[in-house]
Amino acid sequence: MERLADRLQAGEVLVADGAMGTLLIERGLPPGEAPESLNLRRPDLLEEIARLYAEAGAQIVGANTFGGSPARLAMHGLAGEVEAINRTGVEAARRGAGEGIYVAGSCGPSGRLLKPYGDADPDEIYAGFLRQTGALVAAGVDAIYVETMTDLAEARLAVRAAKAASGAIPVAATMTFDRTRRGFYTVMGVDIPAAAAGLAEVGADLVGANCGNGIEDMVLIARAFAACAERPLLIQSNAGLPETVGGRLLYKETPEFMAARVPELIAAGAAVIGGCCGTTPAHIRALRQAVDRTMSGRRPRAKETREGTQA
Repeated sequence: MERLADRLQAGEVLVADGAMGTLLIERGLPPGEAPESLNLRRPDLLEEIARLYAEAGAQIVGANTFGGSPARLAMHGLAGEVEAINRTGVEAARRGAGEGIYVAGSCGPSGRLLKPYGDADPDEIYAGFLRQTGALVAAGVDAIYVETMTDLAEARLAVRAAKAASGAIPVAATMTFDRTRRGFYTVMGVDIPAAAAGLAEVGADLVGANCGNGIEDMVLIARAFAACAERPLLIQSNAGLPETVGGRLLYKETPEFMAARVPELIAAGAAVIGGCCGTTPAHIRALRQAVDRTMSGRRPRAKETREGTQA
């Protein structure tokens, strides 16, 4: 299989999978339970989800390892299972997705606040990310997603750890932004230019955003990144913002609604397009069809960085 890095270098636009948590909740994940515990108890569920996304047209599927860092697992009494949870998450995704599909290891926030805002020591958090990303690399991932970050300092620690674990596989780093009267900022006050520069500085191969926004705001976020980023973009939108109906969270953006904005994402430089909370295999199928239509007859576009090389 051609290396993912080579396809991105050539300027292809690839489709990633959608939500993991949404589908696990549908399959009975109890409230408050760590989704990653299912890697050890119910890998069949993770295989099923990977298979559904691959059948829908996803070219990259994510392993169920978002909360697989030592700090995050310690909150559920699972700190001793870091290697096992990350390995089995990757293995389940690989079995479910089958041949020809890339598997990305997911690395989310540690769940702790770094000093001086909290009590977490940056060296400790870095060591935890290095342990997790090392386990993901050992399990054979094709890429690492550092995702749903709001603190740029923590995101940079995770990217540095991922690059230290392997300099050969792509590392994508995405942050979660809120719309404000002044523009898009994370809850920690990070704007898009600061995120783009800070993540690229520590070696992120792709930058962008996931979660927190529906597709229309994600188009605006992608355009803001395009104005300042030197890297190709990864964009994973929610199916809108959740609404509580009958005691359940519902996401109301349909597959067709999201797919209609794909040409704008591609025009803004998106190299990988997928879904986040509320998206399903139906959304990914629609996104893949929209990407194929948009790119049909076009040569893959390679994005020029400010240094004049292709990213």
